[in-house]
Amino acid sequence: MSIYTIGFTQKKAETFFSLLAAHQVTRLIDVRLNNVSQLAGFAKRDDLKYFMQAICNADYIHEPLLAPEQKVLKAYKAGDMTWLDYEARFLDLMAKRQVETKFAPQDLEGACLLCSEHKPHHCHRRLVVEYLNTHWQTRLEVKHLL
Repeated sequence: MSIYTIGFTQKKAETFFSLLAAHQVTRLIDVRLNNVSQLAGFAKRDDLKYFMQAICNADYIHEPLLAPEQKVLKAYKAGDMTWLDYEARFLDLMAKRQVETKFAPQDLEGACLLCSEHKPHHCHRRLVVEYLNTHWQTRLEVKHLL
């Protein structure tokens, strides 16, 4: 089963939506805590809902269950926590939330996880897929759209 991930920073809207359309993404799943910030430009909740339907004929869903906790994210962004500590805390949060029981692999088939980070290396969207792959028998084949 295929799943994609994408970050909106360092991308123009044309690049962002072209990538999603080219990969025939059927559902954009927003895994950010804050999806209404003015700093998000074209990637604000209401704009994404409209653009995904109009440009990609796809759905937009905000899924805070797959987002980090504000306190932990803030500590990492401030440099008060290493990436390894953040990663461990986030994976523990996914386990406490039992996200593997809240979704099924077919819920994510053809979907794309959205966050703000340009690359997935230090982003929780990658961790979500890795976590689910350790808990499901069906493996999600991930492609990070850059």
